[in-house]
Amino acid sequence: MNVLNQTVRDEFALYHGDCVEVLAGLPDASVDLSIYSPPFGDLFVYSASERDMGNSSSHGQFFEHYAHVVRELRRVVKPGRMVAVHCSDLPLRKFRDGDIGLYDFSGDVIRAHLSAGFVLHSKVTVWKDPVVEMQRTKALGLLYKQLQKDSTKSRMGMPDYVCVFRVPGQNAAPVMHKPVDFPVDKWQQWASPVWMDIDQTNVLNGRAARANDDERHICPLQLDLIERIVVLYSNPGEVVLSPFAGIGSEGYVTIRAGRKFVGAELKPEYFTAASRTLTEQASASALDLFGGAA
Repeated sequence: MNVLNQTVRDEFALYHGDCVEVLAGLPDASVDLSIYSPPFGDLFVYSASERDMGNSSSHGQFFEHYAHVVRELRRVVKPGRMVAVHCSDLPLRKFRDGDIGLYDFSGDVIRAHLSAGFVLHSKVTVWKDPVVEMQRTKALGLLYKQLQKDSTKSRMGMPDYVCVFRVPGQNAAPVMHKPVDFPVDKWQQWASPVWMDIDQTNVLNGRAARANDDERHICPLQLDLIERIVVLYSNPGEVVLSPFAGIGSEGYVTIRAGRKFVGAELKPEYFTAASRTLTEQASASALDLFGGAA
């Protein structure tokens, strides 16, 4: 496949192609931070491409493909720097898995990175409203009528996780924060192992929903969550990478925060949407820099 299209500016480089092939073309130790949300196995269908990891026939096949991404990340991310992976556990399906329950997807994500030589640095639980999940999925375990019928089949809602991995070695460019910009109460909030205050509606779709429903990203990452990771683990001017760029959420926040972005996206509609969004944000950031009206 190689790269089918690209949009390259001083502020970002976005490539349309298979993320494994795009990553293979990046130099060793050229990335300061990577943050992304990978396909959640076969939970969502993103495209018809056989290269799409969301079209895997099993969890095992997904992680066989995902291992190539992790291997390349281990190579391109600088020593001592971070890879932050947004993920969730997945529901088991009776017709496919033989029972109803949960699949430890986040655990397999961690094991994939450990196998590639990463160090597990931290894991954050991101609270999600179980009522919203119930309304969206109609999951048996979340229904109130199931509690009345047989609560042994009732379960709690499913949070998201941010698994943060570190490349072994010494960080040559410390990320330092001054109290005037990062007060102690803000750190106490961000240092919590459970982020209760991530706004689930603060996503790029709500800000740039210009396309038809079938061209909107199914599960965009929350912008305030991305911002926390970018601010915590990178310096202004550094390079932030997303191998699953989608409609450009990570790139949008990265550019707005004064960093440079590199992204890969397989689906042509998402690439087009991301290219437009990142170009607009880069232009707006340039106007801000020179005192113009963004």
